[in-house]
Amino acid sequence: MDLRLNRHRRAGLAALATAAALLAAGCSSQGGKKAQEADAGLAAGKADTPRMRIAMITHAAPGDTFWDTVRKGAKAAAAKDNVDLVYSSNPNGADQANLIQNAINQKVDGIAVTLAKPDAMKGAIAKAKKAGIPVVAFNAGLDQWKDMGLLEYFGQDENIAGQAFGKHLNEIGAKHDICVIQEQGHVALEARCAGVKKTFKGKTDILYVNGTDMPSVKSTISAKLKQDSSIDHVVTLGAPFALTAVQSAKDAGDKAKVATFDLNKDLVSAVQSGDVEFAVDQQPYLQGYLSIDSLWLYKNNGNFSGGGEQPVLTGPAFVTKDNVDTIAKFAQKGTR
Repeated sequence: MDLRLNRHRRAGLAALATAAALLAAGCSSQGGKKAQEADAGLAAGKADTPRMRIAMITHAAPGDTFWDTVRKGAKAAAAKDNVDLVYSSNPNGADQANLIQNAINQKVDGIAVTLAKPDAMKGAIAKAKKAGIPVVAFNAGLDQWKDMGLLEYFGQDENIAGQAFGKHLNEIGAKHDICVIQEQGHVALEARCAGVKKTFKGKTDILYVNGTDMPSVKSTISAKLKQDSSIDHVVTLGAPFALTAVQSAKDAGDKAKVATFDLNKDLVSAVQSGDVEFAVDQQPYLQGYLSIDSLWLYKNNGNFSGGGEQPVLTGPAFVTKDNVDTIAKFAQKGTR
């Protein structure tokens, strides 16, 4: 009898303990659910925060596929963050400043802008700040964004990237290169070639071309190669120009090799085939994504990367025949 009673008592106590645990779990679940609901706007996945409107304004020239990758990154962030993305571009600094004014007039919630020609942008950016619109920079303007009072910067240090490029030319035995700049006065492009020239032990010539006229780019590079047979490398500052330079060398009957800054899926194939020796990737998809996502974070949680003092670097990374296959699948999707 005593043994059976003790068993019944133990069973009863176990049942009570189980019920208490279930009750506690239920309370915890309800509390956790409420906390999750409260935090939903800042959680991973699609945000349910109030709809924002963000303007992305770049210096993209017509036909430059680099910006397709930037926009894909921006669109991905916008879709996640419940953002209405308004994209516009103009390679002319004054016209780009007018696009900023248009965004101010539309009372957007934030502006992501490239500072290829920062002097032309100062007045418009000051007006945006006066209107209470947060502004971040990306891709171009590393040396100017902080002085202009912008919140954040996303991109690579173009001069450092150029220096790394020059060192790589030394490693592969190059002796004489031409650095092809497709837009004169563009601070980031000028910085790239300046960096190459700083570390390259051979000779670097600067060649300016009209980046909006690709047949002219092709003929100008060909003419330069025919004029100087000592040139053994053509350095370009964008994937479409690298692919054009490959054709220029063939037209000139020249053995000069091509290396470049920036990627697209056709450029990745050219590295795989050996038509382009190597490329430096600054991850434009990441630049577009971070620019939009950072404005959402600032609006909804007061965050800003680097504390307004340091940039967020997205490059450089070298892509050669040895490692190109690891990113080829992403390039095919247009995200690298």
